[in-house]
Amino acid sequence: MYMLIMYACDASVPGVRLVVRGLKGFEWDSGNWRKSELRHGVAAAEAQEVLLNDPLCQVDERHSGAEQRYVALGVTNEGRRLFVAFTVRRSRVRIISARPMSRKERGIHEEKKEGDRG
Repeated sequence: MYMLIMYACDASVPGVRLVVRGLKGFEWDSGNWRKSELRHGVAAAEAQEVLLNDPLCQVDERHSGAEQRYVALGVTNEGRRLFVAFTVRRSRVRIISARPMSRKERGIHEEKKEGDRG
């Protein structure tokens, strides 16, 4: 069983934690996992590490339709900073895509993490 602990990206909600318990694992959208590897050089294991390492997270308002989607900013065990889009489906985290953080996303991630420490 897995447990995700995520922190809100929104600066207006400081220190908020979302804990998702009872997850049975991860799965990838079959069409997207290969694209994340080939186009962005992100391995499936790296995206999973980000989600298990207390990422910043928020609802993906632009892409949430029939199911709620989330975006996460986090760090792999090796220190690689990644953006991960995902949803939770039938007790599994379904990773939609993963890529390196943009410069703007790195700034948000660093600012929020420093604020949580202070």
